[in-house]
Amino acid sequence: MMPWLPHPVVSLCLCALWLLLNQTLDPANLLFGAALGFAIPLLTRRLQPFGYPRLRAPVTFLRLMTMASVEVVRSCFNVCAIILVRDHSTVNAQFIRVPLTLRDPYGLAMLSCLINMTPGTVWVEILPERYELSLHVFDLHDRQWWIDTIQRRYERPLIEIFEGEKDHGNPA
Repeated sequence: MMPWLPHPVVSLCLCALWLLLNQTLDPANLLFGAALGFAIPLLTRRLQPFGYPRLRAPVTFLRLMTMASVEVVRSCFNVCAIILVRDHSTVNAQFIRVPLTLRDPYGLAMLSCLINMTPGTVWVEILPERYELSLHVFDLHDRQWWIDTIQRRYERPLIEIFEGEKDHGNPA
């Protein structure tokens, strides 16, 4: 990592994205794309107080993104069916608490994004006294299923990806 080009891969991706968006390789766009790739990482490096995250398990990351994409589509259909078909008085919207063992700030941020982009769930806060996630579920039927799902499908892969541990036990 060079001080004048802190993240060369990010710089290259920014330049390539600029060229793709403009659909041209003329000299002006090449120069402007290079300038963006050079300037943006320099200007935003203070926004990353812990540095850029290191993904320790890229295959696990791809599996997690695939599973999360399927879950988002499935949840879209479920929430649409609830809104359009079901009697609204039978909807059981509740808050639940999910104990977390994940501590990495980037892993927690990704968990928050995954939960919030899934229709029917909203990350409310992390309760610091017991390190529990407060989660709102649009139509809750089985509290333990939600806790197990968050811990097994999302938290365990994120621990492997960001903290590097392969076998992380469930919290008591």
